[in-house]
Amino acid sequence: MRIAGLAITALAGLLSTACYADTTLKLVEVITSPERTEVLKGIVSEYEAANPGVTVEITSLPWGEAFEKLATMVSGGDVPDVVEMPDTWLALYAGGDQLVDLDSHIAGWEHSGTLTDKTLAMGRQSGGKAYMIPYGFYLRAMFYNKKLLAEAGVAEPPKTMDEFMAASEAVSKLPGKYGYCLRGGPGGANGWVMMAATMNGSNEFFTEDGKSRINEPGSVAGIQFLMDMYQKGYAPKDSVNWGFNEIVAGFYSGTCAFLDQDPDALIAIAERMPAEDFAVMPMPVGPAGKAFPTIGFAGWSIFKTTQHEDDAWNLVAALSSPEANATWSKRVGVIPIHKGADQDPYFKTDQFKGWFEELNGDAWVPTIMPTYLEQWGYFTSNVLKDSAQEALLGTKTAQEVADEWAVFLTDEYSKWKANQ
Repeated sequence: MRIAGLAITALAGLLSTACYADTTLKLVEVITSPERTEVLKGIVSEYEAANPGVTVEITSLPWGEAFEKLATMVSGGDVPDVVEMPDTWLALYAGGDQLVDLDSHIAGWEHSGTLTDKTLAMGRQSGGKAYMIPYGFYLRAMFYNKKLLAEAGVAEPPKTMDEFMAASEAVSKLPGKYGYCLRGGPGGANGWVMMAATMNGSNEFFTEDGKSRINEPGSVAGIQFLMDMYQKGYAPKDSVNWGFNEIVAGFYSGTCAFLDQDPDALIAIAERMPAEDFAVMPMPVGPAGKAFPTIGFAGWSIFKTTQHEDDAWNLVAALSSPEANATWSKRVGVIPIHKGADQDPYFKTDQFKGWFEELNGDAWVPTIMPTYLEQWGYFTSNVLKDSAQEALLGTKTAQEVADEWAVFLTDEYSKWKANQ
């Protein structure tokens, strides 16, 4: 009986040790949808199968409340091991010394050599250290309608801003057709910022002494470019009020020949247009031979408070592997992060060509919006939208709206700088 009792005690001890040895990782996703969550669960399940003893708990925060909910979790001590980190939050958490620098992990990773240069650069944008591995990019490029260009006698897609204007003019001569799906309504800030930067030859928002560059002569020329596009009739009259749904519909309906958008617009367009009728090209370059397409991204970060850094890194590595990232990119609608992804038959099409050219070419410099400014959201949603519509309708000049924007942004930058 004593031997049996000892055996039972020993077995209980082993079971206790085994249970104690198991690891639970907390992963929080913040840009959620049923489709994205299912894809994430599938990749995590494969990770768990390859890592016995490690369990991953996924918490999905609704995007509209995610910033506040994650901040509450962190301040309350309920800190996840791994978090889906939007680009706009990275400076906040990295600046607070709350994230693991992943550079040493990346250096020893078998797939580090296939990460694109821009992937690494974006992951290191805060303080020059890799506080995240991006999982894909929302990058602006230009959709174009092949049939409309051919009908208008445009021999090839435009490469420069001047060619873009000329091609838009040619298409607009066709009955009921227009060159450009202008986003004059909600969410149109990206277009104004991109055109201003491209014509100015720089995507720096502020000078060294803190003044906004949006009213420099080149930037004003970019604002005037969009005004001319509208006022000369190369964009539909209604487009002064168009938002995302309207510009995408304007393109797939064949109303206009050009649309600058992110990869997430491709899903709706591909459902309604034959693949042979449209393609995606890089944004046209300006006088300096450069273009500055806006870019947004998110990725995977590890909080310093984790007690399981190696396991957390292995999870990030699994989520970021070429195979997992290809699956994620196709299902979620982002541009993948690994070199050679453009050779995947899914991506090796005219519909994805423009985005890969931008990511791999020196002529295209991704532009990250200054979302660190407290009133940036108010500026884009109200100040810029309202005054840009006035400019399109001819009640304000390009210089007038540029000066208004410059005063607002310079003041906001001054406030931000004072708090650093």
